[in-house]
Amino acid sequence: MRILGIDPGLQTTGFGVVDVDGHKLAYVASGTIRTTQLALGDLPGRLKVLFDGISEVVARYQPDVATVEIVFVNVNPQSTLLLGQARGAAITALVARDLPVAEYTALQMKKAVVGHGRAAKSQVQEMVRRLLNLPGLPGTDAADALGMAITHAHAGAAMARLGEAATLHRRQHAMYKGGRSY
Repeated sequence: MRILGIDPGLQTTGFGVVDVDGHKLAYVASGTIRTTQLALGDLPGRLKVLFDGISEVVARYQPDVATVEIVFVNVNPQSTLLLGQARGAAITALVARDLPVAEYTALQMKKAVVGHGRAAKSQVQEMVRRLLNLPGLPGTDAADALGMAITHAHAGAAMARLGEAATLHRRQHAMYKGGRSY
């Protein structure tokens, strides 16, 4: 199985491609898609660069599944909204190519790759280098994207088996039910 990991960002989006055969991981490719050549205020242009860049990565490496980092609220709400739009462009590019998309938090990725959720970026880089037998450290954005792919390689099969064994039900608390809120 070939997994594409995406670490979304409005200025720099990382991508990493990993092949999985049983428990063996093999590095395929990694890199970044940068929008810094465009003006800061050109949000539509930046989103198009991200969409086109991810579409090109999918066409070139033909992954079977993709995984994208879930973004949480940062200190600056405006930055969070912009990052969410970059994430949306990435997911749209993936589903436009009919790829199934899995999502993990940065904490889940760090726990799966390093062993604890508060790991520093340098620790993620080093563990990705070791797990994939790379000759050098990948860049921080590419390392996070490769970490997302590794996380799915480790957790994806277990989550799929769990989903087959038990039916998931949507919880109704804190939602509108029958036109009333409670």
